[in-house]
Amino acid sequence: MSGISDFNVGYPSYRVPMMGRNAVAASQPLAAQAGIKMLQLGGNAVDAAIATAIALTVVEPTGNGIGSDAFAIVWDGNQLHALNASGRAPAAWSRETFAHLQAMPEIGWDSVTVPGAVSAWVELAERFGTLPLTTLAQPAIDYARNGFPVSPLIGHLWERGYQKLRDQPGFSACFAPEGRPPRVGELFRNPRQAETLEKIAATNGEAFYRGELAEKIAAFAKEHGAALTLEDLHNHRADWVTMLSRPFAGGSVQELPPNGQGIATLMALGILEQWDIERYEPDSAQWLHLSIEAMKLALVDLERYIADEEHMEFPAELLLSDDYLRERAALIDPHQAGDFTFGAPKQSGTVYLSTADANGMMVSFIQSNYMGFGSGVVVPDTGISLQNRGAGFVLEETHPNVVAAGKRAFHTIIPAFALDGDGQPLMSFGVMGGPMQAQGHLQMALRIMLHKQNPQAAIDAPRWRVVAGREVIVEPALDRNVIAALRAMGHHIVVEDPLQTYSFGGAQAIVRDPQGFWIAATESRKDGQALVF
Repeated sequence: MSGISDFNVGYPSYRVPMMGRNAVAASQPLAAQAGIKMLQLGGNAVDAAIATAIALTVVEPTGNGIGSDAFAIVWDGNQLHALNASGRAPAAWSRETFAHLQAMPEIGWDSVTVPGAVSAWVELAERFGTLPLTTLAQPAIDYARNGFPVSPLIGHLWERGYQKLRDQPGFSACFAPEGRPPRVGELFRNPRQAETLEKIAATNGEAFYRGELAEKIAAFAKEHGAALTLEDLHNHRADWVTMLSRPFAGGSVQELPPNGQGIATLMALGILEQWDIERYEPDSAQWLHLSIEAMKLALVDLERYIADEEHMEFPAELLLSDDYLRERAALIDPHQAGDFTFGAPKQSGTVYLSTADANGMMVSFIQSNYMGFGSGVVVPDTGISLQNRGAGFVLEETHPNVVAAGKRAFHTIIPAFALDGDGQPLMSFGVMGGPMQAQGHLQMALRIMLHKQNPQAAIDAPRWRVVAGREVIVEPALDRNVIAALRAMGHHIVVEDPLQTYSFGGAQAIVRDPQGFWIAATESRKDGQALVF
């Protein structure tokens, strides 16, 4: 391969928010262009979101695929709608299935649950879309058939995924057909994936859950002694659900209910309100200390209680009651890092994208194979890479998230939305990167809603991530004096370069300006792009 060979960004770069009457913000530029094309064809924000999501399965296979799960929030111009399109465990799974293990498998067929992303595309298109699925899938089909240049971050992650998963069934044949992963800047073609997307689009998803593709998935599972069956695929459904909400900064933050982790963001915001967090400057030691402590309190409850909503010990709303959040807030020492345990409320690899159109419709959408390429299993001659969401279950018998037949695993991926004080859309936003997502939602809500930072500044600001106990990872851009102050409070601070560890994920956001246009921003440390017109 000739031409440019060094794709490292060796100098500080600067990105500004984009403004326009139509907007798409996504984690890969070619996918964002697919969404913009649908808007230019006369489609709406939902059409743009679907086209972007389908394209991402081709151009960013390191984070998602046709075998992903997905969640979405749609503002239709008048109200919010929330879709849970995560799949369920195979009917043959039980705790006894994995009794010989210490934890759920993270790769291979024993981590594969029913894929839900295709059902998300179909549900959204049927309820809100204006263009046929065959049109929405066409940019992705073209990228897969004719090839696309592998972008820098995705190329690095592809190499990582290959080293980990190259021996998994079907992986290397699909993603390393030359005996190696593609290099950054190299054209990569996946013609079988193009054919699969054509079949999905032509049948409105029927081929994937009940037809030819479903039969290929089930046959490959049977060949490897896996539990997933044709009946498991037949029985899948996506569900329209009721949002969870928390008032904040004169508006409200909206998250999907469990099986996702969005409730942790709402809990942390509620705890911070008890501490009048608005008194402190963003990025100050006290602002960070209280934010970290609130997030830690929310996360220990998340780990203990959150599961498939049908299997939880009590309604999720109890974790958001004012009385309970006041009790949790009282545990914070304003001068010292704590090491918290869960409370007792009284009973009574991911890609994210956001789209908005000139008529006021907005979409917050997320889909993921979970850990990079997911399970590593790729169904031969289809380009269907399967997620490893089964790793989200636990084996503790009394835990609400214990693995069971037909059950949804605890999910890390969460889209988010914010309304203003009049109940009108303020922001569609999301964060990629496993355990970073609820924490990133909190940080973006604080910066944009409370401190009125523009979305690009909020995304570019130094980030932090709670790990366990008192350990907190921060970016090197955080002020050294602030880091020293946090350490003096007892926080175990670890400084990590996000471009080396990829431990902070990425973010996209679209904010509504009162004048009637959108302000879009995306992760400046990654390959993402926000496009407007």
